[in-house]
Amino acid sequence: MDREARLELIVRGTSELLTADELRDLVARTERPRAYIGFEPSGALTVAHLITARKIADLARAGCDVTVFLADWHAWINEKLGGDLDRIRAAGEYMRATFEALGADLPGVRYRWARELTGSSEYWARVVRVAKATSLARARRAMSIMGRGEDEPNLDTAKLLYPSMQAADIFELPVELAYGGMDQRRAHVLAREVAHRYGWPVPAAIHTPMLSSLRGGARMDPVEGLVEGKMSKSDAASAIPIPADADAIAARLAGAFCPARQAEGNPVFEIARYIVFPWEGRLVVERAPRHGGPVAFDELARFEEAWGAGELHPQDLKGAVAAALDRLMAPARRYFAAHPERSPESFRAPGGPSPPLASGGAGTVK
Repeated sequence: MDREARLELIVRGTSELLTADELRDLVARTERPRAYIGFEPSGALTVAHLITARKIADLARAGCDVTVFLADWHAWINEKLGGDLDRIRAAGEYMRATFEALGADLPGVRYRWARELTGSSEYWARVVRVAKATSLARARRAMSIMGRGEDEPNLDTAKLLYPSMQAADIFELPVELAYGGMDQRRAHVLAREVAHRYGWPVPAAIHTPMLSSLRGGARMDPVEGLVEGKMSKSDAASAIPIPADADAIAARLAGAFCPARQAEGNPVFEIARYIVFPWEGRLVVERAPRHGGPVAFDELARFEEAWGAGELHPQDLKGAVAAALDRLMAPARRYFAAHPERSPESFRAPGGPSPPLASGGAGTVK
């Protein structure tokens, strides 16, 4: 695969590049860029992660060595799953299984845990260096990467470490290309600023779009740290979980915010734009003859034009999106039917005491 084709795979479907020139230089410099995406294992993934699974596969196919970083310590600090590390780590295994079932099980993709880094004094020295280059106000502004506001009351001191840890992860792995949703841009910008401060290699970054909550109505501006309106695994009513069966998908979409002709902030339209078209290349709308009969959109631009012109009723769009998501989610349903021990049920029930936090030598997850 030539450089332009590799670059196209890396950048397709993204909302932001930091920066386009740096990415081009990176692809020219090495055939195996070191890429990464980090996750808190904190609950069931949502259909928004279909965007992520596709981009992980894109990066691997473009020749990147991709680390999927399961941030168990970060989830613990952020009080996810009750701060129970047993449950957090079970959630991490579920996340890995889900991405693999969705096609992100390609050569070049590996999974690592935060606990592999936290047993090292060098890692904590890096965290301190990042923290010393970051003002308290800057750290508070980065709270949005945790799904928290900078003015949140009763913010414990450990949470202020989180942005510095996430930036330190990038340098310790190490990473040449950081990937995340737009809600993670503040962490990547912080890492880039710190790199300039210390003369460390500056990571390039790519960001894919966020999906709006099924509830609708909330403003999102990731640049300003406003992400409350996103589809979130922490808010079950805002999302469609993976795996979900056809009835559950249809039920969630039936009540979803979907004003006619509106694109911005419309989660059903966004699912069609950011998931259905990239994965399937078309959108098929089954309609009764009295409503115009079936119609297939083979080009995204034509679908967007038809929606904006009011040629599609919201209920017809919901039905088409539900059918597509049912197909896309089928591999995950089959996997978890065969491997229930890795399903979301594995971390939903509170477990016993958390294991010791010191974990040097844990090794890469097999």
